This record gives sequence, structure tokens and C-alpha cells, in this order.
Amino acid sequence: MHTSHMPPRVNWRTHLSLALLALVYIFSFIDRQVLSILLEPIKHEFGASDTQMGLLTGLAFGLLYAALGIPVGRLADTRNRRNIVALCCGIWSLATMSCGIATQYWQMFVARMSVAVGEAGGMGPSISIVSDLYPPKMRSFAISLFMMGPNLGTLLGLVLGGMVAQYYGWRAVFLAFGIPGVVLALIVYLVVKEPLRGAYEQAAAVPARPAARESMLRQVWRLLAMKPLRQICLGCGVAGIAGYGYSVWAPSFFMRIHGMSISHAGLVFGLASGLGAVFGAVFCGWLSDRLTQRDTRWQLGLAAIGTFCAVPAGVAVFFWPVSDFWMLGSIKVPYAMAFALIFGFFGSWFATLSYSAVSQMVQSSERSVSAALLNLFMTLLGVGMGPLVTGMLSDYFSQSHGADGLRWALMSVTSLLIVTVIFFALAIKPYQQRLQQLQPA
Repeated sequence: MHTSHMPPRVNWRTHLSLALLALVYIFSFIDRQVLSILLEPIKHEFGASDTQMGLLTGLAFGLLYAALGIPVGRLADTRNRRNIVALCCGIWSLATMSCGIATQYWQMFVARMSVAVGEAGGMGPSISIVSDLYPPKMRSFAISLFMMGPNLGTLLGLVLGGMVAQYYGWRAVFLAFGIPGVVLALIVYLVVKEPLRGAYEQAAAVPARPAARESMLRQVWRLLAMKPLRQICLGCGVAGIAGYGYSVWAPSFFMRIHGMSISHAGLVFGLASGLGAVFGAVFCGWLSDRLTQRDTRWQLGLAAIGTFCAVPAGVAVFFWPVSDFWMLGSIKVPYAMAFALIFGFFGSWFATLSYSAVSQMVQSSERSVSAALLNLFMTLLGVGMGPLVTGMLSDYFSQSHGADGLRWALMSVTSLLIVTVIFFALAIKPYQQRLQQLQPA
């Protein structure tokens, strides 16, 4: 009996590993996104423009993150992925703490770049581990649980970050989130086990392509030559511009246009968008696992549908009348928050389903690099360009629309999601054909 090729069983240790990896991803997004609720006080203290703040939240992070993601992902495809995740979590948590002691704009810029150095090694190895923890029929749902990280991270960063900043100042926020991250890194190192690569694949006994013998550039070129992977990367890159521009600048929009305080905006917008995205990510993963058992085209079809539904909701967030609101006790909740919840629900589908799709269309020995490649497009275009482009458009529109400049800037970048829908629609058939090629003869 060849037990070496028998797939492992899903048990409590599997779920615990998934929970810890998801928690790491949550903290990575807290550290990445908390700056959005702190834009206004940091901007005023440093005397920066919207363009400079867009550069700080976007390009300062995105360039290094994108540049290091693929090399680290390539390393993770041949080395212990658990160790890489734990080390990177410790690095970015220490860098987050350093943001709290910056006294000048350039110091904050360098600190944000340091956060990117650590976070570059979190996503790719984690997606690869999760893909090997669960069989294909459970993979989309497992990845959807992991992909709650950005949504819960944004929610916690906005809500708790806004409260801490309101009472203790913006510097205390970075320390409050950085210190627990260092502890979490140690827990991951001690508890999570490195799973066997490709253990659940039907062809587990067949040696996978020895990707490590290729040069990194040749491997990236070969992966991008896959039509469905290339179109998914482009679609997610454009969606990243819209998504990161929206998530970084929306709190400032509610402070400027709706007159909210930093804690008020963080609480209401954080809960509305965060809860919507959490439920959306889990729902689309659950639905995908069921529909793709009958037809694999649903994997990207659902991504296209969700993204399309997010567009009108996103536009409504910024153009619904300021005078319309509910009162929940003493808390003022604009009607626009209902659309923020809807946008969060549908807007979370594309990333969850795309990472799952990429993990399905490559061999187990290339999952870290493939996830890092998708992450490169989302980060370089999304994190790198989304906040910066939105800030530049805000400065531009402010010349003719005054305080409404940010409103028009956010509407413009949110509308880019239509382009993402087109890319996903074009990728559906090539994706199905790629999966058929991977089926054992």
C-alpha cells in the first residue's frame, strides 16, 4: 500500500492552521489600510497635499511589495512556507510600529516602504499552504475564509484605528496594531505545520514541473503566456485601482463631505463596508464550490457578476444626498452607508474567486509564484496607483468643483470596475480549457 500518495485528512489542526494564516492576513491589512483613517490628521501635521498622501498610501507601499512578491513566492515554492510567513509577519509588524515614531513626511515614507518589504512574503506562501490544506472541492470556500483578511482587516483598522486615534492620537494606532503582530508571528512559527505540496491532487504521484530550474523571468513569462491567467491578472489589476482608491479615500470623503469625525467615519464606514465584504467573500466562495461542481465556468462567471453589481452601488455611495440619514441612538448613519455595505458585499467577489482560480490552473509547485504574480498586478496597479490616482484626480477636480473634487475622483476610479468585468468575461472560456488540459489522461 503506497501511503506516501494518500491524501491527508482534514481535521482540527487543518482548520487551526487556516485560522492562524487568516489572522496573519487580517493583521497585514490592518497595518496596510489603517493609514486610510489617519490620512487627515497625518496630512495636517505634515502639511501634505492629497497627491502626497496618495503617494504615501500607494506607491510607497506598492512598488516594493510588487517587486519582492514574486522572488519571495518563488522561494516559498521550494522552501518552508510556514517559516517565510512567520518571518514576514514579524518584519511588517515592527515596521508598522516604526510608522508611529515618524516625525517628518520622508520618515513616514520610508517606514511604509519597510511595511511593504515584510508584507511581500505573506500572501503567496499563505495561498499555497491553504491550497494544500484542503481538497479541490473545498478549496474555494477555504480560500474565501482566508480572503476575509482584507475585509476584516479594513473593518478593524477603520473602527478600532479611528477610536484609538480619536483618544490617543494617530501615532498610538501604529503601536497598538504592530505589537500584537509580532506575537502572532511567533505563534504561527510554533503551531502551523508545513503541509505536503499537491497532496490532494489526482496526479500527486506524478512529479510536478521543476519550476525552480527555470530563471525567474522565464517562469513569469511562461505563466503570463496562459491566456486565462493573464486576463485575470489584468482584470484584478484594474479592480485594484478602483478598490484601493475607494477604500483609502472613502473615510476622508465622509469626513470632508458629511462632516464626520475620525472615529465616527471609522466606525460607520468600517462596519458597513467591512461587514458587507466579509459576508460577500464567504458567500461567493460557498456558492462557487457548489456551482463549479457542475460547470467550472462559474468560477470566473461569478467574479464578473459580482463586480458588475458593485459598480452602481459604489457610485451611489458618493452621490446619495448628504441630507438623507438615519439616527441610531446618537449615531448619525447616512443612507450612503447602505450602498457601502452592498458595494463591500459584491466588490469582495473578484479577489476571492480569482485567487482560487489561479490556484486551480497551475501545478502545486507553482502556486506561491502564481499567487504572487496575481498579487503583483493588484498591488502595483491597485495599491501603487489607486490611492495616488484618486489623490491626483481629487486635486484636479477641486480646481473646478471645490470640496466636491474628492467625490468626482472617487466616482471616476470606481467606474473602472466595468473594465474588470470585461476581462473576466473574456477569461471564462480559456480558464475552462486550461482546467481540461490539467485533467489526467
